[in-house]
Amino acid sequence: MLQLNIINGPNLNLLGTREPEIYGMQSFDDYIGLLKTRFPSVDLLYYQSNIEGELINYLHSCIGKVQGIILNAGAYTHTSIALADAVSAIGIPVVEVHISNVLAREDYRKTSFIASKCIGSVSGLGLDGYALAVQYFIDSDSVAHPA
Repeated sequence: MLQLNIINGPNLNLLGTREPEIYGMQSFDDYIGLLKTRFPSVDLLYYQSNIEGELINYLHSCIGKVQGIILNAGAYTHTSIALADAVSAIGIPVVEVHISNVLAREDYRKTSFIASKCIGSVSGLGLDGYALAVQYFIDSDSVAHPA
């Protein structure tokens, strides 16, 4: 069974209540349930943290355990070289996801330190970006093979 890990960064625990005009009205806890129903042949794990070091440690813990990672690093996307280094170091394919279209927002959001370390990026398609990333891994030959 394909095992994927969805990792969300800072403030994404507030989905459904935080700036709904940008991020929508649905919580990620509700959405992950819909994803699991939509993709029953995929073992979807979920982790969220507001703390950069915890995200890095969690990425490290995925080595040898999952075939792919879907990462929404939130604001750390634009600030964290350490997260980019972790993505590069773990040897697991990562798809970067952003709910909003970061290229249509503030200038500082137009730079992603992690994008060049990822196999692809999905931005601006709301929560559907996660489903697109899952479908990519289902259809892809570039998934990692845990030991």
